[in-house]
Amino acid sequence: MTSFINNGTSVSLIRLCLYAVAAALLLSDARLNAYSAPLQTDSSLQVLHWWTSDSERKAATLLANRLGDEGIAWRDAGIPGGAGIGAGKVLKSRVLAGNAPEVTQIIGISIREWDDLGFLLDLDKVSLANKWNASFFPTVQNLIQPRKHVVATPLGIHRINTLFYNRKIFAALKLNPPENWDELVATAAKLKAAGITPLAQSSEPWQVTALFENLILAESGPEYQRELFVKQSVPAALDHRLIDALERLRVMKTWMSNPVEERPWPEVVRQFSKHEAAMLIMGDWAKGELNGMGFATDDEFSCAAMPGTGKYHLYSVDTFSMFANDLTRVSAQEKLARLIATPAVQTDYNAIKGSVSVRRDADPSKMDSCARASWTTFAQGATVQAPSLVHRMATDESTRDAIIVLIHRYFTDDTVTAAQTQKRLAAIFHTFNINNHR
Repeated sequence: MTSFINNGTSVSLIRLCLYAVAAALLLSDARLNAYSAPLQTDSSLQVLHWWTSDSERKAATLLANRLGDEGIAWRDAGIPGGAGIGAGKVLKSRVLAGNAPEVTQIIGISIREWDDLGFLLDLDKVSLANKWNASFFPTVQNLIQPRKHVVATPLGIHRINTLFYNRKIFAALKLNPPENWDELVATAAKLKAAGITPLAQSSEPWQVTALFENLILAESGPEYQRELFVKQSVPAALDHRLIDALERLRVMKTWMSNPVEERPWPEVVRQFSKHEAAMLIMGDWAKGELNGMGFATDDEFSCAAMPGTGKYHLYSVDTFSMFANDLTRVSAQEKLARLIATPAVQTDYNAIKGSVSVRRDADPSKMDSCARASWTTFAQGATVQAPSLVHRMATDESTRDAIIVLIHRYFTDDTVTAAQTQKRLAAIFHTFNINNHR
């Protein structure tokens, strides 16, 4: 929940003011430099991101090489930390220090927050010239254009509600990928009886909450998920469906290794790849990691939707934004924005990353089975799409962080009941709703 200092002013508001002041100073410096000396373009860009796993680095290297073909050097600033938590902190500190990167990975609601402060470069010229509005899915276009102007360029769409299963283990036990909760429970029971850990999972807070939001989607579909995480509805928080999802999370905990260790997501993927667990529920970046390890899709492993979510797409969209603090970099920034959205780069990048193209004209016949299922489901439109809470698609940073803390506490402390967690979530929503209407 939002913390307060003695005079009642919220800490988040103070940070907002600081960022606004920093933005004004940076933009003023840039304009002053432009007027005081002849404008010379700079052919390099520093790119801040959180792609540090093996497959993510390969995807970033592909972009760097393609940018190099355009005569522009990619200066890498990769910050470790799942879900971009570490990178977000580094970005804020660098902005306040007057040392913002030229390009940064900003996703979801965070794009609008940074744009409101005046930091982000207007990419309307690139968007219009390359017909982005006609090329991208509407949901993607809305993300990169939170107000009147395009201020981000999209890279790919991840499906968070992906179930990975070990084909050899499933074949040996004559198991089919489960399609609903009852089948998932039965599958886990058979795996445990065979002495196999059913589910690979970390106790890292964001990974636990990602599993929980899968359960919310499976329980009630995208409409309830939006009521809960986008609208932050108190009645939705007090609904019995939340209790059901929490109780199922506790059941799933019994299918994991004991104790459930806190480990980065690439280590959880490696656990799955070594047959130390038969199933993994994670975003499809795990597929990119498995492919990078030499495991071909539909050979050692296959993908299915999280049981109960076969018709839905719990999504996260990777995006880059450009900081408007150095006019000598604008030409290079616009070239990178254009390059990322081209069909060829979209195809090659997403094949490595595990995600799918943001373009409506992509060819699903050239995708593997996991990517094809993701792309074709997302293409059905907003009624089947659910914005991920964990990956900043659904709500602001403060609400997201408060929910993650709450769900993680419930997961790790068995003395905390589902009813207590429900009441606390309703209280969080009530508090944020009051603050947002002041």
